[in-house]
Amino acid sequence: MGDLLKGISSFRGAVFPGHSELYRKLAREGQQPQALMISCADSRVLPETITQAGPGELFVCRNAGNIVPPFSTLNGGVSSAIEYAILALGVSDIVVCGHSDCGAMKGLCHPEMLQPMPNVAAWLRHSHAAYSIVCQAYPKDLSESDRVRAVAMENVIVQLDHLKTHPSVAAKLATSEITLHGWFFDIETGEVQVYDGATSTFRVPEEGEPLPVAVTGRDRPHVMPQFAAPLAAE
Repeated sequence: MGDLLKGISSFRGAVFPGHSELYRKLAREGQQPQALMISCADSRVLPETITQAGPGELFVCRNAGNIVPPFSTLNGGVSSAIEYAILALGVSDIVVCGHSDCGAMKGLCHPEMLQPMPNVAAWLRHSHAAYSIVCQAYPKDLSESDRVRAVAMENVIVQLDHLKTHPSVAAKLATSEITLHGWFFDIETGEVQVYDGATSTFRVPEEGEPLPVAVTGRDRPHVMPQFAAPLAAE
């Protein structure tokens, strides 16, 4: 705690003065972030550092395993953050960011680790599909590190699917007002791989190319075509 207090003192004395006008503006005008990032609570994964986002630019929701529970009538912090980000803040992009060496994914691979942590075990049921995919569709002789990595990547895709069950997300996808992204952060190398929904693969985008997206509402057909509005011109 002493180190944290020193950090607070350093921020107030050396960092804040150079950004005081920005903070005053944010205090007066409120926040207007363009994106919501749902990332793991792992202390090694810092969304604002990875993206180099400044104050007011990124709305962040962190939890063990970067999980998005499917929508239900039961209230929860993640569901509330999603709803608030979309309906109150008007974000246009949502990022689910997984990472390497994820302890939550290790727990999925080794359920015995979770026996003394019943709440964690219950929370991770929202990621069981990712573990099942790796068990059934991946080679049986994967190394331990590759298996955890595969589960973490599949987990990003599973959580993107869960996102689409939320009414606020589904409605914005239907009107092409929101885009969903899946990222994977490699702690050791600092590399960020992006999920490309068109090819169903994670890859590092080439410099200068458009950012690959996981899910977009663009070109989404209506089940009753007579009600479909024409797409805006490029």
